Amino acid sequence: VQLQASGGGLVQAGESLRLSCAASGRTFSRYHMGWFRQAPGKEREFVAVITGSGSATTYADSVKGRFTISRDNTKNTVYLQMNSLKVEDAAVYYCAADSSWAHLENNYAIDYWGKGTQVTVSS
Repeated sequence: VQLQASGGGLVQAGESLRLSCAASGRTFSRYHMGWFRQAPGKEREFVAVITGSGSATTYADSVKGRFTISRDNTKNTVYLQMNSLKVEDAAVYYCAADSSWAHLENNYAIDYWGKGTQVTVSS
């Protein structure tokens, strides 16, 4: 599985962005998908995960209520809608795929990573 994230950019605090992650391959729906982020000087952290069918999601406490993860299996794409952005949301955002929900939720031994997309939030 090859992943390509896009949609990052520069926004002001309080504004919104939608990230997309396009996946190659015909088995996209077999993979749970996650979003992670890494700010300068910090470790990569979990943001959100969605099941292969899209029926369930989990979020980090820091983004709960502001971010929404979704997927369109007909387009092999997963999205991250980010609303009410804060300065502390600024980071490089990565999408990831794994057949294990636990791997994604715990940021452990993840099978596939995409290249990141930069999100910058100004005050």
